[in-house]
Amino acid sequence: MKKMVFVFVVAGIVVFFACNKNLPDTTACTNLSPYADSTALLKYAHDSSIQVTRDSSGLYYQILDSGNSVRPVYSSNFVVNYVGRLMSGVVFDSASNSNLNGARLSGLITGWQIGLTKIGVGGHILMLIPSAYGYGCTGYGPVPGNAPLYFDVRLLQVN
Repeated sequence: MKKMVFVFVVAGIVVFFACNKNLPDTTACTNLSPYADSTALLKYAHDSSIQVTRDSSGLYYQILDSGNSVRPVYSSNFVVNYVGRLMSGVVFDSASNSNLNGARLSGLITGWQIGLTKIGVGGHILMLIPSAYGYGCTGYGPVPGNAPLYFDVRLLQVN
């Protein structure tokens, strides 16, 4: 009986270590500071003739139209038209190919949570978002890790 228990314990240890050898490398990434992308964001603004204002959070934005007095809050659902670009100018998302419309602000990236509350319905904002307020070091879909982002957003409706 003791021999049988010993065999099972040894077999279990061998299987455990054999399985762990095949696990992928899960090295954690580290998000950049929201201010680490300032140079890239300001260069993009300059090259694109965007007159930005810097929010105390590190987000840069230009309000083209402030809209009416109905502004989204953290728990709001809303409808927008938007285009998202990488600093290279590549479009990675837009309202026409996304399920974002009707989304809750609390479920979106921090950059949107900060920037979208600056305008009301009918408003139009350009947001230059540090990677820490976007998809961080992991990225998302076509957005690579630590990528600062540009969004051109028109707020159509707040619920």
